[in-house]
Amino acid sequence: MLLGLAAAVAYGSGDFLGGLAARRLPPLRVTAISAASGLALLLVLLVVVPGTPSGAAVGWGVASGVAGAAAIALLYACLAIGPMSILSPLTAVVSAIVPVGVGLLQGSRLGPAGWAGIALALVAVVLVGFVPDASAPKPTAAGLLMALAAGVGIGVVLVFLDQTPADSGLVPLVANRVTNVVLTGGAVAVLALVAISRRRSPGVGGAGRAGGAGHALPTAHASGTAGPAGVPSVARGLAPALRLALLCGVADAGANVLILLGLRLGDLTVMSVLTALYSAVTVVLAAVVLRERLTRSQVVGLVLALAAAVLLALD
Repeated sequence: MLLGLAAAVAYGSGDFLGGLAARRLPPLRVTAISAASGLALLLVLLVVVPGTPSGAAVGWGVASGVAGAAAIALLYACLAIGPMSILSPLTAVVSAIVPVGVGLLQGSRLGPAGWAGIALALVAVVLVGFVPDASAPKPTAAGLLMALAAGVGIGVVLVFLDQTPADSGLVPLVANRVTNVVLTGGAVAVLALVAISRRRSPGVGGAGRAGGAGHALPTAHASGTAGPAGVPSVARGLAPALRLALLCGVADAGANVLILLGLRLGDLTVMSVLTALYSAVTVVLAAVVLRERLTRSQVVGLVLALAAAVLLALD
């Protein structure tokens, strides 16, 4: 229980940091940067928590890395367009429902509390996405779809990690993060090469060099401002986003360690619903830092989502 709650705090903090970073940097780039910093942390922890490498450990780790790369990119993208206070709980509820559904298909049986939790979760999904107040921030259809897809991906990651051998230690997480780095880093590199190719193409490069079409970032001379020692204002503006992305990766990797250890000590259903409480951390941070306002129906939906997680964990 303690590991699940600690993982929720780490996940919620990481998602908030990733969402902020994605408002300044492309979500895919944020995912790649956070994956790299998370890998660095896991390689250090691998010395402290050794494991036995095996085909199953690496295989399930790679599979979870593929699902995780897609899920986190979608999550940061939807949090970037916001509002975090709506999309984060929606993602969390879906991420809890997926492992519970897998458990039922595998023969698990829920008691009255579990079924009540699922019913509350479904109602919560409707309420957190319903904004009757015209002045309240509203999620777009794209944001809602990305949040749902991200929730499914996160749930799949938990299912895959639950399949890893008990003696594998952190090996699956290292395989997960290496896969994440390769996929997201490769995608960022390809997009960068495409952008360079377009700028060099006839009829496109000239516009880019002239500052048209938005291809080139403004320099200190173009913007008319520069920081200390001639550092362009744009570069100074991107530095905080880079730090946010790096911290996001550390928080996310720490959460993965906690959830994997929790899965080894407990079961998939309990850990998945406890981890889903991460949305409460994201919502609180969004309310405090970004001053996002919740409507009454959204507050009720969030409370029901948390109640659903507790009922499922106690089932």
